[in-house]
Amino acid sequence: MKGIFWATIASVMFGVSGTVLQFISQGQDIPASWFLSARTLGAGVVLLVISLILYGKETFTIFRHPREIGWLLAYAIIGLGANLLTFYMSVQTGTSAAATILQYLSPLFIVLGSFLFKHEHPLRSDMIAFAIALVGVFLAITRGNLAQLSIPLGSLLWGIGSGITAAFYVVLPRPLIREGGHAPITVLGWGTLIAGIIFNLNHPVWLSTPPLTMGLLASMSTVILLGTIIPFSLLLYSSHFAPSDVISIVDAAQPVMTFVLSILFLSDELSNQV
Repeated sequence: MKGIFWATIASVMFGVSGTVLQFISQGQDIPASWFLSARTLGAGVVLLVISLILYGKETFTIFRHPREIGWLLAYAIIGLGANLLTFYMSVQTGTSAAATILQYLSPLFIVLGSFLFKHEHPLRSDMIAFAIALVGVFLAITRGNLAQLSIPLGSLLWGIGSGITAAFYVVLPRPLIREGGHAPITVLGWGTLIAGIIFNLNHPVWLSTPPLTMGLLASMSTVILLGTIIPFSLLLYSSHFAPSDVISIVDAAQPVMTFVLSILFLSDELSNQV
């Protein structure tokens, strides 16, 4: 129950930050590449400072073994960095509610991966839940009309990519935490910093900086705190107590929260949210 509880809290925070993310991506003239560079680099530095305060030199033990370095790089690039990129692009080209609904496909990809690579057969209850989820996603993106999508094709493709990469960021850090014994905040800190460095190689945060208004700073702080540092830390912490597929299923709280907040604060019509 502890794992489910913390995963639910993380999902609610992701939902709040998703609404703010839509405000930033569609309401502010900010390049996606700059935003991703600033978000990941800032969050990575903060997380590693916290890790150093809590664990001291143990923060660097993750680099002792080549195998753990490989897992960390995979988590930073394929999981965390790729998920932040695909989710942001899905929101920017569509809506935050649609993006979170598509990201909820991640449990399906986790179970599919377990079946293909570990030969673990899903439970019948899981299959029923995933079938319902697929029908819901299908109705959300088509409204029952196969001839027309209710969201732009680009948003759909980015959203599916977000679902795949969300599965990776849930699964990839587990060997580092469970087998390697590294603190979740340390794994997240290094993963976020590595992703931030890669994003900055493409677009350094000091180039083409948008006007730093109070609204932008408040929005960025919300996304970094409630959309990166706290929820990703809680997700990794919850992996101590619950399996990956359960954690990803609990992620259903995210689209519900985003759906409600988008209508309340972004003046999105109900029909535009699905």
